[in-house]
Amino acid sequence: MAPALPSPPPAPARVRLPAHLARLFPDGATYVEIVAADVAALMDALEARWPGMRDRLCDTTPAVRRHINVFVAGRRARLDTPLAPGADVFILTAISGG
Repeated sequence: MAPALPSPPPAPARVRLPAHLARLFPDGATYVEIVAADVAALMDALEARWPGMRDRLCDTTPAVRRHINVFVAGRRARLDTPLAPGADVFILTAISGG
């Protein structure tokens, strides 16, 4: 019997970040691919890549900050929202003005 082949790694989530946020970090990018099981793990991965980003996206409760919107597959997400392999994630900041 042949040994079982290892499973391929899960497809990464495709994450889009706002340009004005990416500019705040050295080598910041508006598009990254990250393997994560849920939005909280995605935030941890963003923090590992760009220290300080998690604080800009999440508060201390912990939750996604009020002025930040995270969408997974077109639906608003929270930190406990699971990420399917290859999920599309959009992180947007609220815009207001008069």
